[in-house]
Amino acid sequence: MIRLPLLRDDAPEHFPDPARALVEPNGLLAFGGDLSPRRLLAAYRQGIFPWFSEGEPILWWSPDPRCVFVVERLRPNRSLRRQLRGRSWTVTIDRAFRTVMEACAAPRPGQHGTWISDAMIDAYAALHAQGHAHSVEVWDEDARLVGGLYGVAVGRLFCGESMFSAESGGSRLALVALGRLLRERGFPLLDAQVSNAHLLGLGAIELPRARFLAQVHALRDLPEAGPPWRDTPPLTAAELLAAEAAR
Repeated sequence: MIRLPLLRDDAPEHFPDPARALVEPNGLLAFGGDLSPRRLLAAYRQGIFPWFSEGEPILWWSPDPRCVFVVERLRPNRSLRRQLRGRSWTVTIDRAFRTVMEACAAPRPGQHGTWISDAMIDAYAALHAQGHAHSVEVWDEDARLVGGLYGVAVGRLFCGESMFSAESGGSRLALVALGRLLRERGFPLLDAQVSNAHLLGLGAIELPRARFLAQVHALRDLPEAGPPWRDTPPLTAAELLAAEAAR
């Protein structure tokens, strides 16, 4: 029988030590609580994130190993540059946060349902309103959203939550744009949470949980550099890919 700690309603910043997380399912740490901005930020500051399906209690996780991108190594590969050649796409930051979340929540082939519930969308939209959660949007020449991602910034650690593509290459271009933005702001790591073949194919690596948590503790209180995310000027796909090829 699995016995998990129940989070207290009157202690939104208290979580069990991630070292106590279960081995199977990997990283399951606690349940209960709420999705208030205060609790969510406290979770990310401790290397913990919520992940649960509709009808389940709120479940909190800290898997071992942890999937991350090293920001300096995030580059567009040759196939993406070839795929986007001649496309008049534009990348923006924080212009359509809720819309990106709703697109990430949309059903995907081979999947039944989504873990991005209305409650999750409302919770992260509240974080976005406070300046902690951010989105990257990719638009085609008809101003249609064709890709994007969102996540939470804690100090100089960015915790990626989900991404989507409505057109092939949309999410990969959003990831390249995020990598450029994070590099300019002094973020060395992008947390991708749980590894899978797709993320590893994009260049993610796995870190032992202890090493990841050490990075979280080192980065979470560092001040961000640069202006507000929303003030980032739009970039065309051609401008972004050329800038990345030149570095």
